[in-house]
Amino acid sequence: MQWPNPYHSPMRSETANAWRLCVAPMMDWTDRHCRYFHRLLSPHARLYTEMVTAAALVHGDRARLLAHHRDEHPVALQLGGAEPRELATAALCGAEAGYDEINLNVGCPSDRVQSGRFGACLMREPELVADCVRAMREAVQVPVTVKCRIGVDDQDADRDLSAFASRVVDAGVRVLIVHARKAWLQGLSPRQNREVPPLDHARVYRLKREFPSLTVVVNGGIDGLPAVREHLQHVDGVMLGRLAYHDPFALARIDAALAGAVLPEREQVLRQMRGYVEQERAQGVRLAAITRHVLGLYHGEYGGKAFRRVLSERTHAADAGWEAVEAALDEVRIRGMRRVA
Repeated sequence: MQWPNPYHSPMRSETANAWRLCVAPMMDWTDRHCRYFHRLLSPHARLYTEMVTAAALVHGDRARLLAHHRDEHPVALQLGGAEPRELATAALCGAEAGYDEINLNVGCPSDRVQSGRFGACLMREPELVADCVRAMREAVQVPVTVKCRIGVDDQDADRDLSAFASRVVDAGVRVLIVHARKAWLQGLSPRQNREVPPLDHARVYRLKREFPSLTVVVNGGIDGLPAVREHLQHVDGVMLGRLAYHDPFALARIDAALAGAVLPEREQVLRQMRGYVEQERAQGVRLAAITRHVLGLYHGEYGGKAFRRVLSERTHAADAGWEAVEAALDEVRIRGMRRVA
């Protein structure tokens, strides 16, 4: 486990370009191992942690919850909570640990989150969200941002979203990330809430026109580079979620295209993981905890299923090491040679 570079200077700029390409905070997915891998794939993207509750950070194991590698930057800490003073303390912990941004979750629809009176249900309480933002901004100098939905349940996606945005902008928010779906707080699981409510990207575009000085980032249902280019005609940034996780090389393609950079080879990216993997294994981290995030690296490619199978089968043993990754790469090469032959 590595802590951030103590000489790292947090990025305080809130220019829209800093949020042009982002990878969404995803529970149980975007842990520190995933973010290290995503950084190798996308040198220019902005990365986000899984949501950490403010209470857990204030009262729990801060070292574990805030751990991240110095190479992840720029990286944001996403917090969940609804108590301004507690959020301010948690934000300060994150800023002191070196995070470049503190993001407030106002979009998660899970029952557990609702029972704690935070997440998407806070869209019904814009004044409370504004109070939370003010408290956090007073505590830290890094940007404080908000991630929300276009509404919840029977809210009016035009009137209520505009009112919500107005409150948080008045509180000092300069970056708003909007998942372009409503959250239905009763009757749908969190997974269904990412799929069932219809997408309304046009509503996010209108929000940008309503608040031209606000950096608006759209999230939800973005399936590739053509969609990214289209969204960037209307808003300041895009945030990729499941696409970046299940087909991680798509993230590399998009990052390289937007930056005008050379696209790396898949194997080249994976080999850059070796030093990190060996260091983490020496600290007692099981190989599967790291490699589970790279299973989709050869998604859609010849040999991709074999690569995934070998990694899934050979990385769970307590003594599994880099040789399991080499075996998976061998399967890709063998199938590639057979295809050529």
